[in-house]
Amino acid sequence: MRISIDNHGDDQPEGASEEELRSLHQWLLDNPEIRREAGIELGGDPGPAGSMGGPLEYVQLVMDSGFGLANLALAVVTWRSTRPRTPAVTFERDGVTITLTGEDPEAAARLLEALTRTDA
Repeated sequence: MRISIDNHGDDQPEGASEEELRSLHQWLLDNPEIRREAGIELGGDPGPAGSMGGPLEYVQLVMDSGFGLANLALAVVTWRSTRPRTPAVTFERDGVTITLTGEDPEAAARLLEALTRTDA
């Protein structure tokens, strides 16, 4: 599963999305249930040959079969609530894309429902 953040806006400083990705990455690493059940890495375009790499573009989760999607949904929704500006977070899994926007308290339930449908 890939998680990306759209924090672009005219009033956002350059690199804001990358900073948010690093924050989310650390938030997920700090969650013992998620860390125990998934490999969590930062990723992005490697950039042109000979370069130091491109910007960070996503958090990659490699999950085992017993991964608790409810823990992930709750962790991401909780992380979003700590941000000064709530970024849009996009999940990509098995060809399905789900984006959380706004500050809806029911977002975790909808995210969990949508991610569970991709398990079938």
